[in-house]
Amino acid sequence: MDQPFYASTAYNPATIPDQPPSAERSWIKRFAKVRLPWGNTQEVAPEEFLRIAAPSNLRAVEKAKEERERQLAEGNYVPRPFEHVDFHDRHDHERYRYALWSKRSHFWIYMLGIGRFLFFLFLFLLSIIFLAEFADTEQSITEITNSYLPLFYSFLGIPLTCWVLGTLVINKFPHLWIKPSKGPLWEFNRRTGLVTIFDYDNNGEYKKNGTIGEITAPFYEFDAYIATSPDRQGLPMNVLYLAHRYRDIVINFGYLVAPDRSPQLPCALWDFFQNYMDTSRPLPDLPRYEQYRHLDPVTAEHDRRTGRDPRYWIDMDDETFKGKVKDMLRRIDAIDTMSRPSDAEACDVR
Repeated sequence: MDQPFYASTAYNPATIPDQPPSAERSWIKRFAKVRLPWGNTQEVAPEEFLRIAAPSNLRAVEKAKEERERQLAEGNYVPRPFEHVDFHDRHDHERYRYALWSKRSHFWIYMLGIGRFLFFLFLFLLSIIFLAEFADTEQSITEITNSYLPLFYSFLGIPLTCWVLGTLVINKFPHLWIKPSKGPLWEFNRRTGLVTIFDYDNNGEYKKNGTIGEITAPFYEFDAYIATSPDRQGLPMNVLYLAHRYRDIVINFGYLVAPDRSPQLPCALWDFFQNYMDTSRPLPDLPRYEQYRHLDPVTAEHDRRTGRDPRYWIDMDDETFKGKVKDMLRRIDAIDTMSRPSDAEACDVR
């Protein structure tokens, strides 16, 4: 007999067991500002989730796949660099597994990005100072320029060197910077309804023999919070956290979606994860899931019943896609999370 696609633990809001009250957790007070309600979700997701798998990108991937199959059939296929390297991330109809790149990779990315940013910042500031002094002195422009050359060399030379070096390594020497991390950080599994946090302490086992621990709990045992903290300019920035109701397990989504000045984006991310994990409804209709929709039973049945075009996203023209992105931004801006019923009313998880 075929095994059911979804495990008995899969998340379905209609079948959540009664939950005991959560214990007082003082550590939440260190970061939590707003606790988000469960249920009554909208069809939203961070607009970055659309852009990263734009139709043009999907078509490029499809073309590359067809070319690979052709070359394999002809026996002249040459694997692309890093094709067989496991970067530990997965994002399909079964699981959303997230992993960062290695520290070495981030070093070169930051060298390029920070070097470029500081170069233009210092160029702007030094230009203002230079022009202000030129307007307030009788010295010639040559004399002023000569007096400022040491400053330009110091404040522009170092960031320019970092920018150029980072660009050179990233674009020309991928083997120097492309390296996967030691493993994933967390996983949301639609088939099992479980959330897994990968433990690299693991009571010392990781250092001894490289064994990564796994801390697993049902999705419905987690609560979502928005934490607000100031950025370097003192402006409030919001980020989504997921905290287990009974254990000290916390997932910070600041790496996945950058902190935002408005709370709407973290709210949209919370709706996305609820929709993704909910096996009573189809997968979120996003470009990145189009190739997997027929593999998820609930989604496949929904698409059959509604007559959804299986190439809805991949055949979409660029102008129409831009309209879809704008529409998603409007829906995020109008999200009603803060006015929804409390979690006890929306979803019996307490």
